[in-house]
Amino acid sequence: MLLVHSLLAFATYFFLGFAMVLVFLFVYTRITPHNEWQLIKDDNAAAAIGFIGAVIGYVIPLASAAVNSVSIADYLIWGVVALVVQLIIFGVVKIYLPRVSEKIEANHMAAGTFLGGVSLAAGILNAACMTY
Repeated sequence: MLLVHSLLAFATYFFLGFAMVLVFLFVYTRITPHNEWQLIKDDNAAAAIGFIGAVIGYVIPLASAAVNSVSIADYLIWGVVALVVQLIIFGVVKIYLPRVSEKIEANHMAAGTFLGGVSLAAGILNAACMTY
């Protein structure tokens, strides 16, 4: 019985997490002025690095939330917080590099690497702050 309960808890958190990642991908790609999906299909490494940094920067706090949450509602709330943090980070990078999207579209590796790195760093900090 314990195994069934554990598997059910795993499946619930995993599939909710997967759904939240899909929501993140949808929202993030609508917020950024550049089209990450098309740029990656066109072999734009700057876009891939910037985007994967944001994705990992989202998933790390999501994993922390899964470990630290006291309920499904708590997990979902922290998932929203992690999403908002990544959107804020993109906005902050855009203040520092106003043409970051244009640079990524032009495959400028420094811009993509900077965006990805800052997104990842913010995600790590976000995850560390999700403690009780």
